[in-house]
Amino acid sequence: MEQYKKDFIEFMVDCKVLKFGDFVTKSGRKTPFFINTGFYRTGKQLRKLGEFYSKAIVETFGKDFNILFGPAYKGIPLSVTTAISLSEHYDIDINYCANRKEIKDHGDTGILLGSPMNDGDKVIIIEDVTTAGTSIQETMPIIKKQGNVEVLGLVVSVDRMEKGKGEKSALKEIQENHNIKTTAIVTMDEVVEHLYNKPYKGEVIINDEIKKAIDDYYKLYRSI
Repeated sequence: MEQYKKDFIEFMVDCKVLKFGDFVTKSGRKTPFFINTGFYRTGKQLRKLGEFYSKAIVETFGKDFNILFGPAYKGIPLSVTTAISLSEHYDIDINYCANRKEIKDHGDTGILLGSPMNDGDKVIIIEDVTTAGTSIQETMPIIKKQGNVEVLGLVVSVDRMEKGKGEKSALKEIQENHNIKTTAIVTMDEVVEHLYNKPYKGEVIINDEIKKAIDDYYKLYRSI
């Protein structure tokens, strides 16, 4: 596993973004682990988060794109901090764009904030986590309405590696249904590999009990 992936896993723990217990996902599944990017709250944390996202984007998509689209609401700060990081670390000056939940009818009107989209634009969508692929169904029509733009792919922080609407993972379904690339900074397998029964700052984050709960969850929901 690459060092930046290990660093990101520990970063999630430090920021209390990665949690283990009893949770319910947006898709209604009861899960023993949860990733809440709303816990990235400080300037220092957001700056670091943008660095992890930008590295994953450049590794997968290269530098030939010009818009980073963040779906409302959590995708908005993700798109901003990653756009800054791409400029600082990779000398890529790309535009950020996001959608509003409601269309604005005064001032800066329309459903978008940030950069407008034009024919020929190459777009990468940035999100926090995709569990069952429901968010992308709302996002793609918004982007496609803006013109003849090319959506290159989707990047998320963690691949939960579980079924979407069928037996394949949500990311694989999105890749096939929309003919785009998908990637994640880390997968849950990598998270477990790095944290299981290995003390981090004096604490075992994933002990035998939590590991069993994760294994039981994947007996039901692991994708093919």
